[in-house]
Amino acid sequence: MSEYVFSPSTPPSLPVAGSDARFPIHRIYCIGRNYAEHVREMGREPDRGAPMFFLKPADTIVENGTTIPIPPGTENFHFEIELVAAIGKEGRNIPTESALDLVFGYGVGNDLTRRDLQLAMRDKGWPWEIGKSFEHCAACTAIHPVAEIGHPLENDIWLDQNGTRRQSGNTREMIFNLQEQISYLSELYVLRPGDLLFTGTPAGVGPIAAGDTLVGGVDGVDELTNTFR
Repeated sequence: MSEYVFSPSTPPSLPVAGSDARFPIHRIYCIGRNYAEHVREMGREPDRGAPMFFLKPADTIVENGTTIPIPPGTENFHFEIELVAAIGKEGRNIPTESALDLVFGYGVGNDLTRRDLQLAMRDKGWPWEIGKSFEHCAACTAIHPVAEIGHPLENDIWLDQNGTRRQSGNTREMIFNLQEQISYLSELYVLRPGDLLFTGTPAGVGPIAAGDTLVGGVDGVDELTNTFR
């Protein structure tokens, strides 16, 4: 019988609201440039050519209420509040009209970003990984089952920094709606139970400093609070 050369890490997970159960995380998919005004504030024009996805490692997840360290290597560390969809069923080549059947529940996430590194990579035509994927870069609330809250497809989304509103929008303003995102991803990957999908951020992203408290939410889902050091 084979043995691991060292003990494997505990699988990353998030709490399930109203339960003692945990939601085990398989992959974290994120879509970029999915709210028009955010695309413009990043110096681009919105389009419907094809959705743009990137991934974060599953073990970068950070729970609600956690204090998060400012990551190394950046002088422009940004917040991006997002609706997060949690996949509960396996699927491949899923049509948009049945895409929501794969969703177990929803949370509120923060796609934390080393913006200066992301933009430097973008300008060189290189992958974004060092700007988007690092320790503690994916904060998220507990997962709220669809059976409890429904599908928040036309809900206000917002973020306050130290009590001042910075981001404000509505999930209906997505360029590619959730059904389209799930369908498109399922053509490229086998979606599996445990996948998280960060669905994009509205305009107003900005820098985080040590000592800041961020409170963000999607109405009808939850509120995410994190402090930074």
